[in-house]
Parts: sequence; C-alpha cells; structure tokens
Amino acid sequence: VQLQASGGGLVQPGGSLRLSCAASGITLDYYAIGWLRQAPGREREGVLCINSVDGNTYYADSVKGRFTISRDNAKNTVYLQMNSLKPEDTAVYYCATDHVSRCTGVAGVERYDYRGQGTQVTVSS
Repeated sequence: VQLQASGGGLVQPGGSLRLSCAASGITLDYYAIGWLRQAPGREREGVLCINSVDGNTYYADSVKGRFTISRDNAKNTVYLQMNSLKPEDTAVYYCATDHVSRCTGVAGVERYDYRGQGTQVTVSS
C-alpha cells in the first residue's frame, strides 16, 4: 500500500490550498481515510476523517468550517480542501488509511497502519 500526498506549498493567511492523496495497493472507496498533521515542536494531530460506508466526516475543532474532504473513486484519490488558512495551520500534512470502514474520530487517524509521505503547508505573509 502506498499513499502519495501532494499539493502543499506557501500560502498567505486567508488563502486556500487543496491537497491530494493518491493511493495504490488499496481501494480507498472501501475504507475510512483521514488526514493528520504535525507542526514543528508539536504533537501530531488528526485533522479529519471520512467513513467509507456512509460518508460521515469527523473534524478537529481547529479546522471545522474551513477544511473539507472529498473522494474521487475513479482516481482512487482523496482531497483535502483547506480554506481560510491560518498561520497555525502550518505543518506537514499526511493522509492515512487502514482496513476499517468507519473512523474512530479524528484521533483514530493517528493509529492507522498506512500513512503516506507528508506534504508541507506553510501559511505566512
């Protein structure tokens, strides 16, 4: 299983970015998938997670109303749309999945077996 995250970069506060997570060796449509991030000097944290069975999505309070997740099953790819970015969103972002169909909250993403290499997001003026 390989997950490849991309789309990071430098953006000004208030701006937007869309991250992509392309998978191989696993069909993302069947499993829960989420995003987590780690900023320098901070603990890794789950950001959001989407169930495969019903599309229910779970968000960290810090990103609620600003971040959304979507799937393109034909491309076996998941996207993280990040709007109204803040400097505190600066981190390396990772996508992660496991052989489960339902999330166990955003914290559960941190324990998933499959995690891609990260992509750096920097929010700064």
